[in-house]
Amino acid sequence: MKAATPTPASTSTGTPGCHNLPAGADVKAAVTDAYRRSFPRFRHIQPAPQQFFYGRCGDVRYAATRFQATPGATLDELVAMQDEGSVTKYFRTTTTGGWSYVAGDSFPRGAQGCGDIPLIPAALAEAWANC
Repeated sequence: MKAATPTPASTSTGTPGCHNLPAGADVKAAVTDAYRRSFPRFRHIQPAPQQFFYGRCGDVRYAATRFQATPGATLDELVAMQDEGSVTKYFRTTTTGGWSYVAGDSFPRGAQGCGDIPLIPAALAEAWANC
């Protein structure tokens, strides 16, 4: 299932304070580092192409992505990514501005995608076409 491409720039989602944003390499790297901190067995990973969503509601930024193995991945990482790679992971910024892993999709994925994740604001999930 191909994810919708997030709209460029700060596009309002219809809820005050929620915006879909373009994600640069720095955001993708910070989110990847947050996932590695939560799951240290995954050292050789990167966001899957066309599978990264980024936005903000108020002062909190959110991201959603699937990960894929990169060159140098161990056999253990490759085997673990068979399951982990098919599940979207969700993140939000902390009060100190860093990123924190907050949830992953169920398997199989819920009918509403990221709209089924309580920690993702509904307006942002809608802007992301439910990831």
